[in-house]
Amino acid sequence: MSQPLPEFDQPPVIEVVLGVQFEKLGSLGAPQLGYVWHVFRERFPRTEGKLPLDPAFEHFGPRAGRRPGVQMQLMQAPPEPRLWFLNERGTELVQVQPDRFVRNWRKREDTEEYPRYEKLRESFQQDFEEFRGVICREQWGDVEPNQCEVTYVNLIPADEGWQHHGDLDKVLTVFSARYSDDHLHKPEQAAVSLQYVLKDDKGEPAGRLRIAAEPVLRVSDNRPAIRLSLTARGKPERSTIEDAMAFLDRGHEAVVRGFTSITTPEMHKVWKRTS
Repeated sequence: MSQPLPEFDQPPVIEVVLGVQFEKLGSLGAPQLGYVWHVFRERFPRTEGKLPLDPAFEHFGPRAGRRPGVQMQLMQAPPEPRLWFLNERGTELVQVQPDRFVRNWRKREDTEEYPRYEKLRESFQQDFEEFRGVICREQWGDVEPNQCEVTYVNLIPADEGWQHHGDLDKVLTVFSARYSDDHLHKPEQAAVSLQYVLKDDKGEPAGRLRIAAEPVLRVSDNRPAIRLSLTARGKPERSTIEDAMAFLDRGHEAVVRGFTSITTPEMHKVWKRTS
């Protein structure tokens, strides 16, 4: 039996993204996406248009190369539409495009608490099934997931265990400002980017966990902060909603355990780790 997931009473989470990518539905254009919005309109009355997200796949092993030959492009097609459906406060939103369904939770006030994965998972599954229902009823195609993604974005402000952007070693276990001589001193700022392979139950590659930490200034008060994002992405075992949800659960576990491993015990005390 696997160990219980680490828990924090005051995690620094400011955004959670749960998403499913699927085979592109050629019939899902702007008018159809507008119809989908009417299904969600009561809970998400606001809309915004965005540029589409590019397809994202985690590949393993040799990659097939392009066929040799001359390629000609006479005219660039307009980008596929992507719509945001937002609630009144902008704390929750649904993103839809011809090959993607994404649901976000975003922290808007310092006093707002992270609602926890179980609640966000329930909301995602409910809305994803509603989206699939519309596609099925209107006979616009089949939603067949080919990649799933879990992203957690954390904002760690200064004065919570560290002071300056060069103090990354006080926040992350993987960074150490040690040198072979005394030529360099504490860096003015530091950033890291890492990726890890996620394995399935058979020990085969099933996805990747990508971690990035970068120095930023908090918008509300221009205070130094570190933006720490963790994304678990990969292919579900089969193209079903059950397998997609199972991958999201595994991705969530990878993110939580990865976040705990990569951050220092001193920061765990700041975030009030309970297990």
